Amino acid sequence: MKRTFHKRGLIVSCQALPHEPLHGAEMMKRMAVAAEQGGAVGIRANGAQDIRVIKEAVGIPVIGIIKRDIPGSSIYITPELQDVRAILEAGADVVALDMTVRENRLAKVKEMIDFIHAAGARVMADISVLEEGIAAERLGADIISTTLSGYTPYSPQQDGPDLELVRRLSETVSVPVAAEGRIWSEREAVQAMQLGASYVVVGAAITRPQCIAKRFADSIAERLHACPSAGNG
Repeated sequence: MKRTFHKRGLIVSCQALPHEPLHGAEMMKRMAVAAEQGGAVGIRANGAQDIRVIKEAVGIPVIGIIKRDIPGSSIYITPELQDVRAILEAGADVVALDMTVRENRLAKVKEMIDFIHAAGARVMADISVLEEGIAAERLGADIISTTLSGYTPYSPQQDGPDLELVRRLSETVSVPVAAEGRIWSEREAVQAMQLGASYVVVGAAITRPQCIAKRFADSIAERLHACPSAGNG
């Protein structure tokens, strides 16, 4: 049974790549359960196996993606229809697609969108600039996410979240907007919601401890380098 979002709020991205210490469906299931207990309204998961076990473990909607490298292509998130099929078979309620303009992508995704809708699921469009969000809505996307801002060469390259894109999308499109990408604090998450986002998607700051530990370690090292005597008195 497909689940729908009943309220605005936090979506937690529970993902770990093969080289990361928490990689594995069982670990991601535990992360997802913890996120739900903490108040998340949805989970974003990568890979059919993770999607399947998380879907069985939580009572909130699961957004599914498949990250896959295709030689010669920069499209990485749910690149082909076969990936869509695998995500739906795993039980995802929402399928996220790269809907940037790269490689004539927007001309190719309509078949995927129609396939997802025919299966009773919804579509999240991962975009990088306003114009892509407008095009994604026109093609039938149900949620527009700022996931890929900073990951295309023509989108803003910045350390923090693209809150300006969140604002402009919220003022322009009629479907819900999700703020995603480089959100590291509660302040940034709240600001995104205040600018009109229906959802804030947070991954690394919650579910990737090696990234969290690195931020602490780097900040401490930077501070010690600037003030070598700090902590010695």
